[in-house]
Amino acid sequence: MWVRILGELRRDADLAEGPEWTVGIDAGVVRAHQHAAGARHAPPVDIAAEVAATTELDTGARSNDKKSAAEKKPAAKPSRESLGRSRGGLTCKIHLTADTRCRPISRVTSAGHRHDSLAFEPVMAGIRIRRRGPGRPRTRPGQVLSDKAYSSRVIRSHLRRRRIMATIPEPADQQKNRFKRGSRGGRPPGFDAESYKQRNVVERAINKLKSHRAVATRYDRPDFVFRGTVDVASIRIWLRDPVP
Repeated sequence: MWVRILGELRRDADLAEGPEWTVGIDAGVVRAHQHAAGARHAPPVDIAAEVAATTELDTGARSNDKKSAAEKKPAAKPSRESLGRSRGGLTCKIHLTADTRCRPISRVTSAGHRHDSLAFEPVMAGIRIRRRGPGRPRTRPGQVLSDKAYSSRVIRSHLRRRRIMATIPEPADQQKNRFKRGSRGGRPPGFDAESYKQRNVVERAINKLKSHRAVATRYDRPDFVFRGTVDVASIRIWLRDPVP
């Protein structure tokens, strides 16, 4: 439901932005409250081994496995609902695209320790601006602004294939490697320094989202519930700055 409301609020954004529609992409880390962590997914290994040994003694069954239960590897943990553990504890990361008026366009959530570039294609695929008249929704902006974390051949090739102008600075290590290869390193990627001055629009959009307490600190354990919380905050941002 929240996604449909956002779609209606963004309906006129295509006409307002024009053919040179520009979006910025970045990610922000959100610390998860202890209520978002939930209960333990599985008992500790030593407790599980003790229960298994007690059960084996009570039933009189014997195992042919030479390894003890404590030495066996625990089963794979289930999904952590886009929660990751880092130095600050449990964290979540919001990957966001925003227009030049600092309004969220699409969002993807992931664990806090995941790299920003891993969610580039999913968050770009979430761009969907419906039109007032007939026609398919607009899914391809004219230009993408992002920082050095998104400077990779895969991302640049993806944007080039979709005919989207990439305004991404090249890190120093990539420049050094390109110079080392000489003529085989190829030409430097195009970069518009004037357009790059607008990259902070997505950072300001993330700050607007974090002005809502339920987004700045994650209290929702299920990932789909937290995504709904982000959508509600996005609706408030769009209502405060509607399309003229």
